[in-house]
Amino acid sequence: MTMHSQTEMPAYSTTELLSVMCARAMSDEQIIFAGVGVPLLGATVAQQMHAPSLTILFEGGIIGPFIRPGRLPSSTNEMRTAEKANMLLSPTDVLALLQRGYVDIGFIGGAQIDQFANVNSSYIGPYSAPKTRLPGTGGGNDIASLSDTIIIMPHTKQRFVEKVDFITSPGYCDGGTSRRDSGLIAGGVKSVITNLCTFECNAPENVLTVTALNPGVSCKDVLDNMGFRPEFSDNLTQNAPPTEEELNILRRLDPEKIYIGK
Repeated sequence: MTMHSQTEMPAYSTTELLSVMCARAMSDEQIIFAGVGVPLLGATVAQQMHAPSLTILFEGGIIGPFIRPGRLPSSTNEMRTAEKANMLLSPTDVLALLQRGYVDIGFIGGAQIDQFANVNSSYIGPYSAPKTRLPGTGGGNDIASLSDTIIIMPHTKQRFVEKVDFITSPGYCDGGTSRRDSGLIAGGVKSVITNLCTFECNAPENVLTVTALNPGVSCKDVLDNMGFRPEFSDNLTQNAPPTEEELNILRRLDPEKIYIGK
C-alpha cells in the first residue's frame, strides 16, 4: 500500500509510515525492547534524527546492536544483530531487565487486539478447535506485563475485535483498574500505532481512544476498519506525514526495499 501526503511529499509505503510514527514515539536516552521490522526501523530513524543515545534491546540477548545499512536482520536471533553490539546476554538475562524495570518502552504486535488493548498472537477461533494457530508469545507477554508498551498493528476489521480469542499479551484486561487488580502493577499500553491512526488508553476506563489520524485518513475510514466502535478524543489531532529526511534514512537502511516495501 502506497500513501501520499496532502503536501508536496514523496509517496511512502505503509511500513515507512508506521516506522516513522514509531520513531517519533521514542525519546533520547530511553531503553527500548524491540523486534525486527517496524520497531527496529523506527528505532534506527530515531537514533539518527533525535535520539542518538537510544539503546535497543533484542529478545535474543543483544544490547545496543549496530545496524548496517542494506544488512537488516530478519530475526532477533540472527547473529548479524550482534555485530559491534554493546553486550550479548542470554535471552533469560535480557528478559530479566524487563522484570527489574530497566526498559522504558517495549514494542509488540499481534493478530488481534480488543477494546482494552489486549493482544492475541496465539490462535484464532475456539480453544478446543482453533481455525488458525499463531506463533505465540515469544517475549510479548513479558513486555506487555512489565513495561510501558507500544503496539503496532495493521488496521483491519479482522484484527480490531471487541474481544480477542485469547489474551497472549495483556493490555488493560477488562478495563478500568482490572489490570492492576490482577497483579500487573507495572507498565501498561502507552499507545497503539496503525496505518490509519494512533490510539491511547486513558484512565479511568482504559479503552482504545483515537487521539490522532494519519494523513488523508478520516474518522469514517477508522470506523470502517473496526470490529467495534472506539472512543474518539475531544482533542483529535492529525499526525504529520513522513518528512523527506525520515524517508531518506529508511531508504538508506533498506535500499532494496525488502522490508519497507515498494
